[in-house]
Amino acid sequence: MEIKYSVCPHDCPDACSLKVEMDNGKIVKIAGDPSHPVTKGVICEKVRAYPERIYNPSRILYPMRRIGKKGDGEFEKISWEAAVEEIVKRWKELTFAYGSESILPYSYGGTEGIINKASMDRRLFNKIGATRLERTICSAAGSLGYQLAYGSSISINPIDTVNSKLIIFWGINALETNMHQAIFADNARKNGAKIIAIDVHRNKTAKWADDFYLILPGSDGALALGISYIILRDNLTDKAFLEKYSHGFNEFYTKVMEYPPGRVTDLTGLSQKQIEYLAEVYAKTKPSFIRIGNGLQHHDNGGINTWAISLLPALVGAWKDKGGGALKSNSGYFPLNDKILEGWDLIKHSPRTVNMVQIGKALCELNPPIRSLYVYNSNPAVVAPNQNLVLKGLAREDLFTVVHEQAMTDTAKWADIILPATTSFEHADLYVSYWHTSLQWTEPVIHPIGEAKPNIDVFKLIAKVLGFEEQCFLDSEEDIGRQALDLPYWHDKGITLERLKKERFIMLDVSERPFAGGGFLTTSGKIEFKSKKVAELGLCDIPDYKPIKEERLCRRKDGALPLQGLMPLEEKKAQPENAVKEDAMPSESDFPLTLITPPNHFFLNSTFVNVSSLKIKAQEPVLEINPEDAKELEIKDGDLVKVENERGYVLIKAKVIDSVLPGVVVSAGLWWRDNYKNGSGVNALTPDHLSDIGGGATFFSTLVKVKKMPPPFFKN
Repeated sequence: MEIKYSVCPHDCPDACSLKVEMDNGKIVKIAGDPSHPVTKGVICEKVRAYPERIYNPSRILYPMRRIGKKGDGEFEKISWEAAVEEIVKRWKELTFAYGSESILPYSYGGTEGIINKASMDRRLFNKIGATRLERTICSAAGSLGYQLAYGSSISINPIDTVNSKLIIFWGINALETNMHQAIFADNARKNGAKIIAIDVHRNKTAKWADDFYLILPGSDGALALGISYIILRDNLTDKAFLEKYSHGFNEFYTKVMEYPPGRVTDLTGLSQKQIEYLAEVYAKTKPSFIRIGNGLQHHDNGGINTWAISLLPALVGAWKDKGGGALKSNSGYFPLNDKILEGWDLIKHSPRTVNMVQIGKALCELNPPIRSLYVYNSNPAVVAPNQNLVLKGLAREDLFTVVHEQAMTDTAKWADIILPATTSFEHADLYVSYWHTSLQWTEPVIHPIGEAKPNIDVFKLIAKVLGFEEQCFLDSEEDIGRQALDLPYWHDKGITLERLKKERFIMLDVSERPFAGGGFLTTSGKIEFKSKKVAELGLCDIPDYKPIKEERLCRRKDGALPLQGLMPLEEKKAQPENAVKEDAMPSESDFPLTLITPPNHFFLNSTFVNVSSLKIKAQEPVLEINPEDAKELEIKDGDLVKVENERGYVLIKAKVIDSVLPGVVVSAGLWWRDNYKNGSGVNALTPDHLSDIGGGATFFSTLVKVKKMPPPFFKN
């Protein structure tokens, strides 16, 4: 046995350090690195099964060209030389005929390694002048909400939360999506801390917590304002802290007075007694800590709701205590030299942009059209909302699609050219965390499987054949790693790539109390209870609660929906003369249930669905429905049901359970499409309109209706 070390590359806050056992050059076991102060030898079930993913039968081993109908998955093997030459030939033809903006890259967090996520790819597409992708699908709304309050994405070191006496997991199933934060919380509980969970679904974290508050979807902001009301009413604020560090507090106070417990009860589904107790225990327990999750930001109102929650520690002065405050993201502790990494100097004009949430609309409605799509680090046929529209776009015969992927995903089946990609165990990379404070470097553990290549090598190959002569297209992984850290911030800390390669990981020394004495990077230099940034977006400049409701966009004369983010501002403001009246659009009564699609315990987004051992444990997709709703709809546990709205439908088994409130249904994702009885995944139902701020996805603001299917439709 030989021991090597690596880093988990996936879009997870824990960014675990891994201990890899080798036998004759093959990975046989993956465990947590016991020497890492956060990982401490503990990793999730998904990553422990990674050897099965690396050596999976569905692994793509060589370049391939489509020979069958789009979507059928019929391909022939070709050489790397032939694949790259065909890509370059088609791109040159498209650029000559339609311009460089006819090409669109599509990527996200398939790897969190800086080098293979956002370096050579950005250089290539900046040089080409391709349409730019707004990568906002996951955390943009909540991150901006937190930044409205404090001006940056920094908080306390999560290791210090072992000192907390009250820990609130708000909109995060930490046991499944941030397990080491749950471990720190459990250690704090052993020292007398209380753990509270607030969510729209009684998940594993809710069952594990000391107290659980089951709320209506999207009502998080109303609850935060209701808690603020009680804190202000009962004089439980830290007046000295607020006087010194708050901006716009008086206006905030006036707004909060509109949210007494009686009103908040109606908005959230909680009792007045629950709201009163929650506010009191939060205000009086010190240190108190709120872990703000990703779930709540996936509503229409997610960004402003996050802002309202983020202000709670300021009200009670929680930032003054070690282990106190709130944490949405710590990505601000890892500034990188993006100007060099992404090759900003290669940009010769300002190209148009497409929000990745609306990839279906971009492929089907954008004018001039997208004529080539290059997909890497993502699986949009499964993970993007409005799935049927995405598939319609991918089916276009005039769309030249390249997919660089590790396995034959749903998206890869629609490719014209497939390129084999390495896993993180087959290439070097630089890793940061958006939760803990560890900077990490990893070397390849094994040689690439088959003919697989990392992203950086493929983009360098394409650049070479395109004839790009800039030095940046020759940079190695080490070159890019050094460039990423070439900032005074890292120089002052004495952190270099050479040191990092020697030590494998470096824990940053950050303040125990980052906001105890100021340090806010807002416009006012204080904690902003009132924000000019929000006012400039045409929204209320003070946190306010807006109930979730699917946005009904005005339809054009041809019946198509306008593409958000690409219409001229004056067109957005003006009501089109040919707009269909609101009452002609589907109403809330047509689709009375709110669908929530949280993460699956055994998958990470759509990754790991092809790992047999995990798929067996996950069993099959189900729809959790409250017994009251099930009784009204005459649905019994195990019945096949049709979940439907104007975008599509899904056939799925019902699970009657009180894990959700009446009016709410839950189906954990993201299974690949062939795991559903009608070959349509849950994202066939989710909307592709954007969040209130940040341009984020609104997966959890989905309205549906559910009905029982007759026995002839049932398939085992």
